[in-house]
Amino acid sequence: MNSSIIRFILGYVLKTESVLLLLPCLIALLYSEPEGIWYLPVAAVCFLTGFLMTRKKPSNNVFYLKEGCIATSLSWILLSFFGCLPFFLTKEIPSLTDALFETISGFTTTGASILSDVEALSHCSLFWRSFTHWVGGMGVLVFLLAIIPLSGGSNINLMRAESPGPSVGKLVPKVKTTARYLYLIYLGMTVIETLLLVFGKMPLFDAVCTSFGTAGTGGFGIKNSSIADYSPYIQWVVTIFMILFGVNFNAYYLILFGKIKSALKMEEIRYYLLIIFVSVAIIFLNILGLCANAFEALTQSAFQVASIITTTGFSTTDFNTWDASCKVVLVLLMFVGACAGSTGGGIKVSRLVILFKTVRKEFTSYIHPKSIKKIKMDDKPVEHEVIRTINVYLVTFIVLFVLSVFLISFDDTDLITSFTAVAATINNIGPGLEMVGPTQNFAFFSPLAKYVLMFDMLAGRLELFPLLLLFNLSIWKDLFAYKKSVHSLKKERNLSH
Repeated sequence: MNSSIIRFILGYVLKTESVLLLLPCLIALLYSEPEGIWYLPVAAVCFLTGFLMTRKKPSNNVFYLKEGCIATSLSWILLSFFGCLPFFLTKEIPSLTDALFETISGFTTTGASILSDVEALSHCSLFWRSFTHWVGGMGVLVFLLAIIPLSGGSNINLMRAESPGPSVGKLVPKVKTTARYLYLIYLGMTVIETLLLVFGKMPLFDAVCTSFGTAGTGGFGIKNSSIADYSPYIQWVVTIFMILFGVNFNAYYLILFGKIKSALKMEEIRYYLLIIFVSVAIIFLNILGLCANAFEALTQSAFQVASIITTTGFSTTDFNTWDASCKVVLVLLMFVGACAGSTGGGIKVSRLVILFKTVRKEFTSYIHPKSIKKIKMDDKPVEHEVIRTINVYLVTFIVLFVLSVFLISFDDTDLITSFTAVAATINNIGPGLEMVGPTQNFAFFSPLAKYVLMFDMLAGRLELFPLLLLFNLSIWKDLFAYKKSVHSLKKERNLSH
């Protein structure tokens, strides 16, 4: 395994984070907040460490999927560790475990929080907390591919390791160009949402932070009431953009270049919108009697459905008080998630569509044993390898989910709390039900449970396997073997000279 390229990528990640950490310093200057000074030493340490790691360029620039997965997993762990230090140093989150939990929740766009009073944070920390959503939404390595001159033809392996969904491909021949298009679309949509929120008389700072949370489908609010205190206009803007950010970004690329018919033909998006429509209708009919009028019921149902299926996690009401049928719909939406290639989490609509088509094919084979039928998606045959990968993913997901629920049950919480806490973290949603409902937080969990949930957040964001690969002993044996072989080659060259 090419350890030198992994080191080089990690170094660039740290240097990038050092630059990003300067933004809260500017916010602190704007609001005359002393907390901002603590971001500077963390940024300096990040830059120095990254500089030392990238000073020597790797002799071999080629890397495969396993290197991409290892580099991605370690990048997110390093990002989260250094990103949590300002919260800890400012004493705004006095526990390092809690600061790490909050930061991992931010970068993975989960939105689960340990804070009971969000408004007590300084503006610079509120900004950094929301900005982690925006950075993690599209992926920091996709950002690196857009701006950093990583050579070699294997860059797609980094994008595959980080981007959510069953498969990732290049929109254009060059990976760098693909990454740039993705980030331009991402940035453009964020700016448009911010302008619309400001137009609705939302303060600029609130609008920027809310747009970060919406774009990354993260859900960190800057008010204790999340989005509930804002006007219906603002709630509808956020609702629409949550749905838009849950769409496969390939569709926006096609629309951008005039291929609107191709975008509309994407089967996953049609099912995604259908699920949203049906879910809103069910919840609307159930809560109609609880609201002042039909418009309020529609606003609340549409907002919460969009928030949960896109795994954003914003809230406008305490849906924990809704009846059982509404809560069941929301829990099911937690697992469904958004589209592949979006900033949303969850299992993904495309995986579930292919899974149901596979089941239907099996039923057909029982009735017509000699029939040969291909599973198709967007009128294209789905390769057997894709179906196998989806099946393995779902089995791994279930095993990890069950194990996580078992581990946090030692905190002696009720089953609904334990179940939905894991569902909310592994699917990168944020709020669950009962003790982790929209008006509660995750602070009461023990340190062990918090680390389990942190692992779930990272695993869910990285589609399980890149993170699980770190626990494969053969990977580390390959890593040390590579280092040993490089050292031997250098020794032989020195002796020959």
